[in-house]
Parts: sequence; structure tokens; C-alpha cells
Amino acid sequence: MNAMFPSGGFFDDWLILFENISPYALADIGIGISIGVSVLGAAWGIFTTGSSLVGAAIKAPRIRSKNLISVIFCEAVAIYGVIIAIILSTKMGTPEDYPQNTAVDCTSPAVLKMTWPRLPGDGAACQGSLYMKNLLFAAYAIFNSGLTVGFSNLFCGICVGITGSGCALADAQNGSLFVKILIIEIFGSALGLFGVIVGIIMSSPAFIK
Repeated sequence: MNAMFPSGGFFDDWLILFENISPYALADIGIGISIGVSVLGAAWGIFTTGSSLVGAAIKAPRIRSKNLISVIFCEAVAIYGVIIAIILSTKMGTPEDYPQNTAVDCTSPAVLKMTWPRLPGDGAACQGSLYMKNLLFAAYAIFNSGLTVGFSNLFCGICVGITGSGCALADAQNGSLFVKILIIEIFGSALGLFGVIVGIIMSSPAFIK
């Protein structure tokens, strides 16, 4: 990772901070980002759509019922985040007490499988072992999956909210525009699903225990 950034100063300080985060904490942060940022996107969209809907309904009360579908689309963004947070949470287990492995070979799969995932010599000189690599891979996979889902849902919520706001205002002026703008809103709501699909694929091989 250090090869990606200039050495010294700002970049080294942040890389050291990031590299020393516990894998369990990193995975938990990803889960929190998944649900938290998704709810932020949903709230932003509902606020944008709802304020326009309430205002436009003063002039045209007929738009109140059918334009609630825009609010439902925004709420679905938060549901996406909840679903992914639950899926990611099931990939983390409580650390268990494994029997001690007295072998000194950290690279032999046969030795590692005997008391997996306990490390030979309880981790002495085994920081580059297969177990540590799997642990870090799972932590980064869950963390990045949470980032992907959270931010895709954030922008999806903003998109659906602004489009729903325009739909309510246009429907108040001309009822024939509702279905046309609703189609655009449906395509906007699909953006969150893309992030959910990619997040599930990214985290599918990851498991922390």
C-alpha cells in the first residue's frame, strides 16, 4: 500500500493509523457506514420530496396520495442499508478458544489446518500467515462492501428525492406529467440496487471468526 503514495509526512501518518485498526473494528465500521449513510440518503430524499409535496398539495390536493410513492422509493434506500448491514453482521463471529498449535511452520497448509485458525506458536513470527491474510481480507471486504452500499444509497436517495420533488411540482401543474417523471424516478431508484448487488458480491467470500 505504501507504494501507492509518496513517502513521509501526511500520507505515512494516515496509512499507519489505517493499518493499525483492528480487523474486527474495521468490519464494524463498514457495517455502521452501510446502515448510517443509507439512512442519511433516505432522510435527505424524504425531506426533499416531502417538502415539495406538502407545498404543492396546497394548490392541488389531488396529488397527495399518488405522490407518496416517491417517499416510498426514498424509504427503500434505508431498507437496502438495513438488509446489507444484517448480511454483513452475520459474517462476523465471536472469537473461539482453539487448542494451541506448537508447530513452527507458518506456511504449511497441513500444519495450519490441524488447529485452524490458531497460529503455530500462538502467532510468533506468523504475521504473514495464511490466517492473518484471510482475516485482513475479510475485514477489508466487509469494510469496502459497507462503503459501496452506503454511498451508492446516499446518492440514490438524493437522486430519488430531487426527482420526486420535481414530480410533485409538475403533477400539481399538469397531471399528465406524473407517469412520465415517475419512470425517470424508477430508474433513479435502481442505482441503490446496483450498490447492493456489488456489496453482496464483494463480501460473499469474507468471514471473520
